[in-house]
Amino acid sequence: MSRAATTRDRARGGRDGRPGRGDVPPPVTPLRPRRRRSRRPVHPRRRLLTVVAAAVLLAGALAWVLLGSPLLAVRTVQVDGASGLTEEQVVQTAGITEGTPLVRVDTAAAAARVAALPQVDSVEVTRGWPNTVVVTLAERVPVALVVDGGTRRLVDAEGVVYDTISGSTPAGVVPLDVPDPGPDDAATTAALGALTALPRDVRAEVTGVAARSADDVTLTLTDGRSVLWGSAAQTERKAEVLGALLEQIDEGALEPATTLDVSTPDSVVLR
Repeated sequence: MSRAATTRDRARGGRDGRPGRGDVPPPVTPLRPRRRRSRRPVHPRRRLLTVVAAAVLLAGALAWVLLGSPLLAVRTVQVDGASGLTEEQVVQTAGITEGTPLVRVDTAAAAARVAALPQVDSVEVTRGWPNTVVVTLAERVPVALVVDGGTRRLVDAEGVVYDTISGSTPAGVVPLDVPDPGPDDAATTAALGALTALPRDVRAEVTGVAARSADDVTLTLTDGRSVLWGSAAQTERKAEVLGALLEQIDEGALEPATTLDVSTPDSVVLR
């Protein structure tokens, strides 16, 4: 091997690739630490504006769903409690238009319109989410019948004269003879109070009730007997005594009588 080759090897390193004695290692450049990107803090005012904008959008969407969307509009008007009235009559009177947003339905106004029907005693109109309006009503129950100029009209237990009939009299309804029938008439109130206080079996024997005044109520029974009821005082007691009298007469414990005076229930007079 020549001297020149040996000198080159020393310059590049040993023959085995290891650094020679005179070799100087290259300088090492240190790595710079990676900088973390810092987030700029969001200004509180900007954050507030973002929240307000989101709230406004949400409120607008909810308002549209409630007030303008067909999702919560009236599709059905449900009627509960009607018997004499038809469902169509009630729906038409309520005046609730299909397709109206449910939240816009004036339930109080609808109830007032239905309550104006003479057959209706009480009514409630409610929303049935998502698409139904429910009309719940109670119709008047007739207990008596008045005749005015050939017109037959039904009367409920409160004395309200509310409906005209032309056919057969409903079961349990008896003729009422008073000068001025109505809920504010004392004679009407006294007569109906006597009628409705009677036990069911006794009431079934009544064919009529009359009152010239509030202190002069008379009941007529199926066999023609008369019951002098008197005033509206002690109504419950009079009903109890009359029931007991009729039972004793039917059993033969008392002599039959054509007139039963229970106007003073603790001192009954039979004639």
